[in-house]
Amino acid sequence: MTENQNQNPQAKIPGAMQSAGEFIWDLVKIFVIAGLIIWPFRTFVAEPFVVSGSSMLPNFTNHDYLIIDRFSYRTGPPARGDVIVFKFPNDTSQYFIKRVIGLPGETITCQQGKVEVLTVANQTLRLKEAYLPNSTATLNCKAKQLLGSDEYFVLGDNRSASSDSRFWGILPKNDIVGKVWARVYPFSKSQFVHTPNYQ
Repeated sequence: MTENQNQNPQAKIPGAMQSAGEFIWDLVKIFVIAGLIIWPFRTFVAEPFVVSGSSMLPNFTNHDYLIIDRFSYRTGPPARGDVIVFKFPNDTSQYFIKRVIGLPGETITCQQGKVEVLTVANQTLRLKEAYLPNSTATLNCKAKQLLGSDEYFVLGDNRSASSDSRFWGILPKNDIVGKVWARVYPFSKSQFVHTPNYQ
């Protein structure tokens, strides 16, 4: 009886080890499957982005948690007023958030602190940017900025404290990651982000 009692615990050890091994293997499979689902979703559909800095004040603040729509620009081009996340052209390891102001083929100038756009239809559009405080002045623009095909002119909403196309030039479309779709945190400011109407 004593001998059997001594043997029984030993007989259970391989089974216990096997169960632990199976558990670990199941966890590995779960993580692999989850990765296979999440990776393409984040690559092609949507991904999170956290605002860093004050260049988009007052509309987006430091540490705002955003969801970026990566799919829309696969079916259509960016629109004027879209808030986008992109790779900084001078250092593609950095990601910036700005607003699209000028579209391919347009010419951008600034007059008396306001942005003027000469459209491809040869019409001059002086932007009425209702999302900015009335006191905002857009300064430091080059005399004229002519955009080529697949080139965009972007500005931060905080015009006095933004590194944007006024300083480092145009943004190639290939560097655009996606459009800001929603702010999810802080919860008190959660909302979908809409493209403004300039009419």
